[in-house]
Formats: sequence, structure tokens, C-alpha cells
Amino acid sequence: MKQIYSLRLLLLAGVLCLFSHQTMSQTYAAEGMVVTSNRQGAEVGLAVLKKGGNAIDAAVATSFAMAVTYPVAGNIGGGGFIVYMQANGETTTIDFREKAPLAATADMYLDEHGDLIINENHLSPKAIGVPGTVAGLYLAHSKYGSLSWADVIQPAIDLAEQGTEMLYSNYFTARFIEGRHEQNPEEMKYMNEFFRDDAGKIVEPGELWKQPDLAKTLRAIRDQGADGFYKGEVAARLAGFMKEIGGLITEEDLAAYEAVERPPVHGTFGEYDIYSMPPPSSGGVTLIEMLNMAESVSDDSLAFNSAEYYHYLAEFMRRAYTDRARYLGDPDFNPDIPLNEILNKERAARLAAGIDPEKASVSDSTQVQLPEGTNTTHMSFMDKDGNAVSLTYTLEYSYGSRIVAGGLGFVLNNEMGDFNPVPGVTTSTGLIGSAPNQIAPGKRMLSSMTPTIVAKDGKPYLVIGSPGGRTIINTVFQTVYNVLAFDMALDAAIEAPKIHHQWLPDQILFERDKVSPDTQALLRAMGHKLIPVNGLGDLNGILVEPRQNLIIGVSDSASPEGAALGY
Repeated sequence: MKQIYSLRLLLLAGVLCLFSHQTMSQTYAAEGMVVTSNRQGAEVGLAVLKKGGNAIDAAVATSFAMAVTYPVAGNIGGGGFIVYMQANGETTTIDFREKAPLAATADMYLDEHGDLIINENHLSPKAIGVPGTVAGLYLAHSKYGSLSWADVIQPAIDLAEQGTEMLYSNYFTARFIEGRHEQNPEEMKYMNEFFRDDAGKIVEPGELWKQPDLAKTLRAIRDQGADGFYKGEVAARLAGFMKEIGGLITEEDLAAYEAVERPPVHGTFGEYDIYSMPPPSSGGVTLIEMLNMAESVSDDSLAFNSAEYYHYLAEFMRRAYTDRARYLGDPDFNPDIPLNEILNKERAARLAAGIDPEKASVSDSTQVQLPEGTNTTHMSFMDKDGNAVSLTYTLEYSYGSRIVAGGLGFVLNNEMGDFNPVPGVTTSTGLIGSAPNQIAPGKRMLSSMTPTIVAKDGKPYLVIGSPGGRTIINTVFQTVYNVLAFDMALDAAIEAPKIHHQWLPDQILFERDKVSPDTQALLRAMGHKLIPVNGLGDLNGILVEPRQNLIIGVSDSASPEGAALGY
């Protein structure tokens, strides 16, 4: 069974929304802040903060609510990461990345000739990894939440039962799916029904969209905790559905899933401390490695928005992404990841010193023996006591696998596509085959998600993250660098021009309306290949101004339904 969606067309909803609303949301507050890509979810988080909940309570409540209001990326059928810093500077992370089913094999997406079957690892039932979100949110709340579990789940149940306003993004997706259903009737059945009312009609924009199947699933999670998802009726129905459509996930896979608390990766930049997600996320390691390189280069070479600036950034990215491909993967399967070496400032300085200031390097695919989607979403939170949460979670593609779990009401991920699908094969087009991220049963796939908290004087200062697949790390890097190195206001840092280089393919993506033609010409003269794109990233961040007792929340203008809400 093959799905034949066009991702470009599926994203039409977001493009159309931009015509009606493209303004940055910036908010000032003294007590608490929630910043997300979906206002309906942010309103739930703000209400939890006002009720006396802490940042973890708000993050958990918002995450469940966005499974109802923002199914393009909000999820209980996917996974992600939390970085949590308490007001006293103590920091931890929660890893709830999806896992490969126990039946997965390293060559599961190859044909009899050893070639990759097109889209089998992205758009098929076998692309679905074991979801981690419910376990991760439950672990975070059980260790660090203050309100009851029922208190933080109930708002999502209410939204699903009573209905939430149908947004244009979801409406246009529904209309698109309606036109594709006849070509894919088996797998598309539940997705085609997903946006419809009891009479079978697609819910119109502005009307209430009710999701009774999802409400029932959420009630089981409310009443039984994580076991309400990973065991019992929900698990049995999900495993049965997987068997029906040819997926791999079983009740055994679900019962065996566990979220993991891990220490953060830590770096410094001047007077600031950087805390981010460790493997199986590649985000934190790669972010800190690039900041270390930037710190070692003179300010004269990094004048903001100059051709030299973009040249050096691209070369930092090239070197860090080479290390990403060579070394990083699930630490439970790769116990010898040389983190201390990768994060070493002296090594970073040596890498930076090897950059020719006038000529681009060449990416060599033989150096290392990384696919990732864009529909992730990031949220930032701060409570009245100064505790901060940076949370990124994902389904991978827009609406993940584009498969809705029959009778359960949630969209399933397609995260298996983040593994290296062809063992041992690395190409100049960007296919990576290195061993650390090859498929294995129970293994977590490498991620680019980069939820990050920067501390100043031992307290949360900047909370930041973004969606964007492999562009995430570079988008977060440039935003953090803008704030710390150039003393930019957060809104300016988020809206500033961004580029992306990921080692392979050997090219720079740049925002077409933000880099001048003269700068482009200078970069091409240095030997860089330039590819224009409409935008990079969708950042949601918080900056703390302690002298003014002020919390500043900013939602990227790239997020037409985003909001920064505080009180």
C-alpha cells in the first residue's frame, strides 16, 4: 500500500494562512509566559499558569491540547524532548523520542537489489515508530509537576469533546485529502474522516470541530496515566490497527516503551551557559560545537549580515554536521559517542582555524560511511517562580504518516524515516549511511530537535527552539548567536536572516528576501552554491530581563496561528 500525497500541496494550508495573517506575536509579562505555534494551545498553558501550575504543568497541558488543536505537528502519536531548568539553575532533560519497533531491521526499506524503495521509510505504515509523547509528558509531570495529572489533561479532553474552532490550515488539508481519498481508500479512510462532523461533512473554518475518538483516548490517559496509552484497550486497538494496515508496532512494543531522563549537554559562550538536548538528539551537541567555533573567530570576520559572516557560518555548519553524521545516534546503542571531544573548545578552535576566509570548503561524502521532516513544533514556558521549559515535539512530516489511528483519534508519526535507511551508503545528495543511526529494534532515531535554555548568572535567560527538520539546529544556533554575540532583542534575532548548510548536499539554503544580491554574488565567488527558500524556522522563544522583572515572549511571524501569551 503506497501513499501518494504531495507534501507541497499538503502544506498549501499554511501558505494560504500566511496571506491572511503574518505578524509576529510579542508579549511582555511579569508572572508567566507561554509561546507556541498555536494560540488555542497557548491559551490552555496560560490558564494552567494562572491556576498556580508551574512551567512543567503548563508544558504538559499545552502539549496535550495541541494534539487536539494542531494535529499537523501537535501529537500523542509522535515524540520529542524537554529541557527543564529550575529557577535555581538546576537543569535536566526528558527524552521521549520514538523507537523502532522490535520487528524493525537495518535493511527493511530496501528492495531485492539493495536499493531504497521510494517513500517506504516516509510514507508507509512501516514508517511509524513507537510513540513516546505520552510517556515523556507523564514522566516530566510525575517528577516535576505541581498540579494533579487530571488537572493538566482535562483541558485537552474538553477541547476534543466540546469542539475547537476549525482553523483554515486544517480545513484546507481536509479538502486536499478529500481529493486524494479515492486513490488511497484503505490507508486514507480514517484521515479522510478525521476532519468531518457526525453528518460526514468537512467542518468549515470557524465552526466547532469535535473529536470524540481522541477525547476517549485522552480520558484513558487521564484515568490511567501512561498505562492508559501503552497498555489496556488503547494499546490493543492501536496494535490491532497496525496489523490491519501492515505496520510493525505491537502491544509488546508499546508496553516496553519508556521515556528517559538524561543530563543535558552543556557549553558556554562568554558569560552565558548553554543547556540543550543530548543524543539521541543531535541538536544540542551540534549547536554548542558551532557556538564554540564562532567564539574562537574574531569579531571582524563575523560582521553581521556580511558575506564573510555567512561564509563563516556555513563553514561552521559544514564541520559540525560532518561530526553529526559521523558520531551521533541513540546513546543506548552507541555508548562511545565522543561528546567531550566534540564539545571541546580547543578542538572547535582548530576546526575554525582551518577555514579559508576567502574560499568555500568542499564537502566529501567519503568522509563518513540524514533525512528529517519539517512538521515539528516548539513551545517555550516560564512560570512565576522563574522555572523554564523548552519543549519540541514532532510527527516528522506534516500530519506525520498521514495515517490516523482508527477509532483512537490521533495522527501517527513517520519518524522511522529519520534513521539512515541504506547501511554503509553516503552520497553527495545527502543520503547518510553511517552506523550510529542505522535501524535496530528498540533504537531511537537521531533527531535534529534543539530545545535549548541559556542561563545567565545561574538563572534562565533565553528559552528557544524551532521546527524545521535538519534546519532546526542552524536556525536555533543563529538565533542564540544573534542574542548573545550581537545583543539583539529577541524579536530581531528571531526575524533576522538565516542560512542553512548541512554538509551534504554541499549547498547553502538562504531566505530569498533577506540576503542581498551583492552578498549572494560574493558568496558564489567564494565557491558556495546558493539555493533560495521562502523561510527557515518557526521560532518560539522567551527572554528574561531580570533588572526590569520582565518576561518577553516572541512567536515567529512564520507561524500564522502562533501566540506569545503572558500575564
